[in-house]
Amino acid sequence: MATTEMKSTSLSEMKDKYIGNIGTEEREKYEYELRMDILGRMIKKARQERNLTQEQLGELVGVKKSQISKLESSTNSATIDTILKVFKALKADINFNVTIEKQNLQLT
Repeated sequence: MATTEMKSTSLSEMKDKYIGNIGTEEREKYEYELRMDILGRMIKKARQERNLTQEQLGELVGVKKSQISKLESSTNSATIDTILKVFKALKADINFNVTIEKQNLQLT
């Protein structure tokens, strides 16, 4: 019986092949949407931990329930100001890391 050799492919190689190489418009869009999805899920989880409805969180932030819904489902891009207001209303800490050439920047 003949055996077939299987080639393994890394996730990075799959992204390069099917989405586009790093730096291409398609890859940048994919990575941005992925980050927005994670951010939306974090907002939803924090809201649920605080036992708040989308409407209640919207009232705390000063936006409509629909905007909270869109943030959580990543159907729109929000300003950093709105995102910060949401996390402040949730009494949640948020940390930003800026990395340049594999080195984290820190403010002093």
